[in-house]
Amino acid sequence: MDRLERIPLFPLTLVLFPGMTLPLHIFEPRYKLMIGRCLSAKIPFGVILAGEKGIATVGTTAEITQKTRDYEDGRMDILTVGRHAFSLKELFEDEEYYEALVEYPEEPSFSPDPLQQAELVAQFNRCHILLFGNAWNSSGENERFPLSFALASLLPLDLVEKQRLLETRGENARRAFLLERITLLIPQITERRRVRRSAGGNGHPYN
Repeated sequence: MDRLERIPLFPLTLVLFPGMTLPLHIFEPRYKLMIGRCLSAKIPFGVILAGEKGIATVGTTAEITQKTRDYEDGRMDILTVGRHAFSLKELFEDEEYYEALVEYPEEPSFSPDPLQQAELVAQFNRCHILLFGNAWNSSGENERFPLSFALASLLPLDLVEKQRLLETRGENARRAFLLERITLLIPQITERRRVRRSAGGNGHPYN
């Protein structure tokens, strides 16, 4: 899909990574109009984190891969996938919805460190088993995108951490950040599981 310089913008309280699947329920009139135009013109829109202080300056383009349901009142369910990280250069309010002038930063050259990658995947698998009960299986689709984004999309990171990762240029730097964060997450998740098991198997609730 082409990297357009001006794209429709969809501010949301989430961070979309390249390669990440995102189902959306479209119900606001302005976004029903926006998505309808994206479908007709076969163009992407930008997903960008919206917070109390406004919107972020880095987001990800979303390609609509499928409209999964139409409702009688014009609402719709769509399936999208993240494609390219972008930097927001200028915001426009000419339409009912936001549009933005964006650019697509180049990624630094990347040579994977086999030892770092093996440790990252091993630690991530420990985390994945704790969270989901099974080991992670990479799909062919995931392999088209940086490994860091595929792993981060499955981790319980907060929005600040996710946005920081999205804004980080360079796969080596993103992998180092994830490895450090996963190392901290594993004991936290283990402790939460222990507390839940203990709470579920002892005593009685207060009246």
